[in-house]
Amino acid sequence: MLITLIWGATFVVIKNALSEITPLFFNAVRMSLAAILLAIVFHRQLRGISASAIVAGVVIGLFLGTGNELQTTGLKYTAASKSAFLTGLAVVLVPVCLAIFWKRKIGAWSALGVTMAFVGLYLLTVPAGGAAGAPPGGMNHGDLLTIGAAIVFAFHIIFMGHATQKHRWQQITVVQTATAAVLMIFAFPLFEELHVVWSANVISGILITGLFSLAAAFSVQAWAQQFTPPTHTALIFSLEPVFAWLTSFLVLGERLGVRAAIGGVLILAGVVVSEEKGTAESMAVAPDHAAVPQGGEF
Repeated sequence: MLITLIWGATFVVIKNALSEITPLFFNAVRMSLAAILLAIVFHRQLRGISASAIVAGVVIGLFLGTGNELQTTGLKYTAASKSAFLTGLAVVLVPVCLAIFWKRKIGAWSALGVTMAFVGLYLLTVPAGGAAGAPPGGMNHGDLLTIGAAIVFAFHIIFMGHATQKHRWQQITVVQTATAAVLMIFAFPLFEELHVVWSANVISGILITGLFSLAAAFSVQAWAQQFTPPTHTALIFSLEPVFAWLTSFLVLGERLGVRAAIGGVLILAGVVVSEEKGTAESMAVAPDHAAVPQGGEF
């Protein structure tokens, strides 16, 4: 929940920065900053790292880098509220992917919790009559990119949950972040024409997101997923738009309407239902991680 709060609070920071810097280069700089910082902090834990831990971290890093590239680029072309809703599809996609690819059964209470969170995300992030700033009558290029990000993030959550059961979370954190940084460094000269204005918005955006929403958040996520199943993790991540709206209210004075407030309540209720009732349906850590590919299948 802490890292979800961080991500929700920095959503506006990223949106503001993208008006003065191209998205892939922005990602490359902030992810490289996070990778260097994490390597310094956890350099002792990297000693004697196994080949399997490196492979697992690289696979997770590819999911992380690809998801961030799609999401950030999509955010440049679509409304922030719409992007939050579409990214939140990962909440639904985690149990669906587990069911389709790893034959993982979805319990009734967990399904109810995910459904409540999904409906809540819609009510919270898509105002009646459509999202502000979004083109009427359909999806645009940015929406499609963001849907792709949600799919990739779902797999990132699943594989992260498995890797942190087998390897030290500090090693996974460093390797995945370094892999994502390398991917982004190679991607931006190939897929975009570089443009950057080194303004206060851009510099603060790189520092805030690189240090907090990447380095600190990835560390907490890798540590926490040793104890929290992927389905529960995805559901907790659905709180991100709630925190984004709360931050907007405190900082910008924006107010939640009745529709959005109902959405926030549904998300919180979905988390409670999944955590309290889902556990009784054998939604413990072991079944979730047992359903994910083992060892060399990475």
